Amino acid sequence: MNDRKVRKYVRDRYAEIARGRGACCGVGPSRGPGASCCGDGPAGETNEGTGYSVEERSAVPEGADLGLGCGNPVAHASLKEGETVLDLGSGAGFDCFLAARRVGPSGKVIGVDMTPEMVEKARGNAARGGFRNVEFRLGEIEHLPAPDGSVDVVISNCVVNLSTAKERVFAEAWRVLKNGGRLMISDLVLSGTLPEEIAGSLAAYAGCVAGAVAKEEYLRFPASAGFRDVRVVEEKRFPAPRPVAEAVRSVAIFARKETAA
Repeated sequence: MNDRKVRKYVRDRYAEIARGRGACCGVGPSRGPGASCCGDGPAGETNEGTGYSVEERSAVPEGADLGLGCGNPVAHASLKEGETVLDLGSGAGFDCFLAARRVGPSGKVIGVDMTPEMVEKARGNAARGGFRNVEFRLGEIEHLPAPDGSVDVVISNCVVNLSTAKERVFAEAWRVLKNGGRLMISDLVLSGTLPEEIAGSLAAYAGCVAGAVAKEEYLRFPASAGFRDVRVVEEKRFPAPRPVAEAVRSVAIFARKETAA
């Protein structure tokens, strides 16, 4: 696929989702507002299936949970009071708000998204929810609007697969992390072969499916960027419609930035 065409399609598709129109998956019929990205039911039901509790979903402002994730990176990130967290592809802010509760008022959460409509929606959600330790920045995850060595933890939820330059994404995550900082990514990896009509579909790319690669290849991206202790901490079936469910798995990947003293 043409990189520029893919980027424009993804941006336009998520702008529509931010406006409350369309579904992101593109491998089945749209189920309208409140439907999950690729799941079998409403957004809330899918988020329970991907690791979110009812309490977590009720702790965020209305409109923040769009059902776009494939895991719960915050649950695996071991966030601490006072830490600075950066979320790659923050959407309407769901994971940012969960992280903000864990790092507390002395901490900070930065959400980065390339879709102006999503950033605007997330900022509105933050204002309504009274989240003063969260900010949202317009930018691309391949070119993060953050200084070198400025964050403790980088998280992301089913977004890296939207990039056609995944190696660049991990290089940027490495750059913005402090020495000793952590990376926790939830994403989809291939466990089988996608049908040709899905593998070549822009709509399926926008659903994090057509851009998926095998787990072994995915793990090479953070390792090549310089991360150490790269490992899968969780792997499970993703509740997607067939035939996607038969060809992908949801994984949570941890890595650490460690440089020589």
